[in-house]
Amino acid sequence: MEDNNLGGSGFSTSAKSFLIKCKRVWSTLKKPSRKEFEMVAKISAIGIVILGLFGFLISIVIKMIAG
Repeated sequence: MEDNNLGGSGFSTSAKSFLIKCKRVWSTLKKPSRKEFEMVAKISAIGIVILGLFGFLISIVIKMIAG
């Protein structure tokens, strides 16, 4: 295994690298507009409903087969 930490402890350099990456991502983030937020919320709600219906249909089929 290679040692790429250039004389520092492995945890120290990997933690520092992680924090630098987090800072770079954080600086590019922006708050979504109300329209964007509502769209994401609607799409998520539709997905949850579809998954719930799918699970419900599966439970009905299993009850019909077993019962």
